[in-house]
Amino acid sequence: MQPIKSASSLSRTKNWRVLLYGKPGVGKTTAISYLKGKTLVLDLDDSSKVLAGLPNIDVQPFDRSKPSEEWKDFLTNLNSRINGYDNLVVDNVSAFEKDWFVERGRESKNGIGNEIQDYGQWGNYFSRVLTTVFMDAPINVLVTAWENTRNITAESGQSFSQYAPAIRDSVRDGLLGLTDVVGRLMVNPKTGGRGVILEGTDAIFAKNRLDHRTSAPIEELFAFGGDGDEQSNRQSAVRSVEHDEATLPKSK
Repeated sequence: MQPIKSASSLSRTKNWRVLLYGKPGVGKTTAISYLKGKTLVLDLDDSSKVLAGLPNIDVQPFDRSKPSEEWKDFLTNLNSRINGYDNLVVDNVSAFEKDWFVERGRESKNGIGNEIQDYGQWGNYFSRVLTTVFMDAPINVLVTAWENTRNITAESGQSFSQYAPAIRDSVRDGLLGLTDVVGRLMVNPKTGGRGVILEGTDAIFAKNRLDHRTSAPIEELFAFGGDGDEQSNRQSAVRSVEHDEATLPKSK
């Protein structure tokens, strides 16, 4: 067992784990450019072209036709692979989930569909992979995912849309429990500005245990630990994004 630590010596902003999700095309991969220091991107969905020309970012290509083999190779000697980097980005776990089930379907009896046991095995496999990354990587880790929307009816009878990372429920809650920050990336349709919601509600999966911000412009998302005045300024920068979302028609 490791030695006991004083809470006064703990750092909120060192080796953080962040999950950023949003609709395809809202700028999740582009957000990588705002990370400080040197970054290694594990490109799970072939979207790294938007990072072209950035000097402090390296990209590890990923063969989507054999995701299990690729992950095994990547996790072998993980520490030496990420040595010299400040950040590791796993971009995009929703695409990885789809590719994994396609791979298992090819190995099924009919060569197309998935077997019942695949769904249970996925939960164990995904948890092992991401837990290994989160526990063994001594650097910041950013994970991105697509957004899933579903209609929810509360006990009161009120219906609303719920936004969450697009991964199966069986593994989503476990992943969210391992993260320090879960943010929903949105675009203001009027200004084109991008903001991240960091405070969870019944309608939005989100949390922030690194500082007191409830939202932030994407350019400043990774500036964890700012003071109260900076927090207020950042929140006001995305207030219009939240307002636009709040005024969207709700499901009936």
